[in-house]
Amino acid sequence: MIRRHLLLRGLAAALALGAVAPLTLAQSAKPIRLVVPFPAGGATDLFARTLSQKMGEKLGTTIVIDNKPGAGGSLGSDLVARAPADGLTLLLATTSTHSIGPALGGKLPYDTVRDFTPIAHVGNAPSIMLVPNDSPAKTVKEWIEYARKNPNQLNYASSGNGTIVQLTAELFKAQAGLQVTHVPYKGTALAIPDLISGQVQVMFDSLPTGMPHVRDGRLRALGVTTLKRSPLAPDLPPVADTLPGFESNTWFGLYGPRDLPAEVVTRVNTAANQALNDAEVRAKLTTLGIEPVNSTPQQFSKMVAADLAKWKQIIVERKIVNE
Repeated sequence: MIRRHLLLRGLAAALALGAVAPLTLAQSAKPIRLVVPFPAGGATDLFARTLSQKMGEKLGTTIVIDNKPGAGGSLGSDLVARAPADGLTLLLATTSTHSIGPALGGKLPYDTVRDFTPIAHVGNAPSIMLVPNDSPAKTVKEWIEYARKNPNQLNYASSGNGTIVQLTAELFKAQAGLQVTHVPYKGTALAIPDLISGQVQVMFDSLPTGMPHVRDGRLRALGVTTLKRSPLAPDLPPVADTLPGFESNTWFGLYGPRDLPAEVVTRVNTAANQALNDAEVRAKLTTLGIEPVNSTPQQFSKMVAADLAKWKQIIVERKIVNE
């Protein structure tokens, strides 16, 4: 009787806990949907697929990638913002969706702070400063001097208005005090031929798409946009060596809907950090030009807030609009 009584008490306690505790990800047989708000085959999609398999193993479930592109990433982001806060629908967000998008002042169907729960900052993709091979500048300092001697005579290329490529160049201009004209293209790939020929004199392209042109000898790289040397391009000095504090990264981070239970946030954050410490995952991300990042939800939230403030200042001061 005593043993039976103890068993019944233990069962009652377990049921009581189950009544108030959310169903953990490991206990759920349902797969997790990771929404990628950009098309398949792009950097964000490839990152998601690289990370999701190992994360799924750590969580004891399957993570299914769901590409929902459109409206600069806001369509997929909105889907997650409206999803149940059960940990089964997550978002792989980027600088575009949660730093630049709200800073541009467009009408988004959600609030990037109120409607999401930050989980983990998982990676950064730095950019590199590219110039034609016949540029008189061999260093960042020399290019700044070159631009100062030729105000309003030089052009920089971008992948379009309001993109990270344009904002990085405008940040560079602001810190260096330069007058350089913006020439927008529909993607950096279309700008490369004009950069090679010297019709435009500089572009801040992402490292994975820009570096092959440097290795092929078609362009010259002057610096990287990380604060310190990047392990992805260890031979390139940071632009920050010349312009202290200069930094521009495309970041990647995991979010859930708002009010995601703290227990779920902790489990997903732990699984993401464990996956990012896996040697195979890190090697694959390196080939994509992405630096893995380990973080807490609090560190992630603080980073995004600072990034948003930085780009908003540039957007307002430079009167940048997303056309």
